[in-house]
Amino acid sequence: MTDEEALTEKEGRYLLTVARKAIEQKLLNQGDTRQSDEALSPRYSEKRGTFVTLTINGSLRGCIGHIIPQESLIEGISVNALNAAFRDPRFKPLSQKEWKRVKIEISILTDPKPLPYSDGDDLLERLRPGIDGVIIKKGYHQATFLPQVWEQLPDKKEFLTHLCLKAGLDGYAWEKEELEVSTYQVQSFEEH
Repeated sequence: MTDEEALTEKEGRYLLTVARKAIEQKLLNQGDTRQSDEALSPRYSEKRGTFVTLTINGSLRGCIGHIIPQESLIEGISVNALNAAFRDPRFKPLSQKEWKRVKIEISILTDPKPLPYSDGDDLLERLRPGIDGVIIKKGYHQATFLPQVWEQLPDKKEFLTHLCLKAGLDGYAWEKEELEVSTYQVQSFEEH
């Protein structure tokens, strides 16, 4: 991620509070109490891909986002926070009881770029663990893993196998089939 694309620590911390407030307002049935965010930083009105990840005691509790920007940065964080909390199909909607233990992480994405490769070995060679988020696509099947997933799946073969399975493909499609592969990087901020 270039310096021009990177947010300041202060901007990232503010976006974490936006995510937390969005979930809290829905969970506690509060009205919309947002202030005018755009006045705080011109960066918030940029169109950027965003993901919001929720964890409880280090375990995934929800993760939803947009790889391709669909709205402003601040709107994307708010929308994806709500989606991660209440619309991730892998989990029941977040409860008030769980809310006290949730940690939020936000990811701001660079635009994806195609990753040309000749075969499975070449693909393995080109991946940069811990740096690249990876998107695979074949027909209607598509999935992505954020760069943070490398922490749980540091082995490149295992990473790609799980990504193929997530996309609804055979786990070894990355070795045997021609997939469209793209990579992107993220800047992430998390609550402590």
